Amino acid sequence: MTETLVKEYYTGQVRKEWRRLVRDAYHRLEFMTTLHFLEKYLPPQGLILDAGGGPGRYTLELARRGYQVVLLDMTPANLEFARRQLKRTKLSARVSSLVEGSIVDLSQFTDGTFDAVICLGGPLSHVLDAGKRDRAISELIRVAKSGAPVFVSVIGLLSLLIVELTMFQGELEMPHFTQIRDTGDYEGTRGFTACHFFLPEELQNSFHGKGVITLEMAGLEGISSHHRKQLNLLAKNEPRWKTWLETHFLTCTHPSVVGISEHMLIVCRKDDASSE
Repeated sequence: MTETLVKEYYTGQVRKEWRRLVRDAYHRLEFMTTLHFLEKYLPPQGLILDAGGGPGRYTLELARRGYQVVLLDMTPANLEFARRQLKRTKLSARVSSLVEGSIVDLSQFTDGTFDAVICLGGPLSHVLDAGKRDRAISELIRVAKSGAPVFVSVIGLLSLLIVELTMFQGELEMPHFTQIRDTGDYEGTRGFTACHFFLPEELQNSFHGKGVITLEMAGLEGISSHHRKQLNLLAKNEPRWKTWLETHFLTCTHPSVVGISEHMLIVCRKDDASSE
């Protein structure tokens, strides 16, 4: 049921999702910050799985940088859009395959296939069942080679609660508010689709005992979270924008900033000898 809701939602959001990360300075900050950590931890070359990669924004970016990529997504409309973009940009040769599938079941790939695995923008958040989320994390790690980095970003709970206070106070009287607050789960009854909103310690604990070492966590919007209007104005002043970006990257890995960010990223390295 949840998978159907998510698939239906994103079928109607293909172009919007494609534009989301570049639509303005605020959304570009998530993209820029993610790329910063990809540049920091990705190997110089190799085969990358873009799991739940939607219409392929990261797939195309990595292909441009010379990587070989496999794009997996559950929504056929996303894959078709990505196919057209790859053809338009003449990058099709860099993308080994476009695969319809779920991050919960990567059985089409053998153990240790990929030099890196990315799952960015929140696909893990759209797995509402806790057991299936755990299985998805195990699958993302399983298909990575020993020593390979695994990048996963999710949607934050504390950030959502701040939005409810500042923009949607009427929802405090609705039953789904307390469900989200107490469990992180939203069943997709109105507006947004089914989603699990994470606390940072929950995200980190989800990777414990799975043969990985946590390298870093970051708040992708950081202290700019939900200050879209102010950030977009700031971006028009180049000296101030430069100073703010420096401030962002100096603070985005602070634990308290990770917790309040709209999206948070965890970077792990697969280590089969690790008991963490």
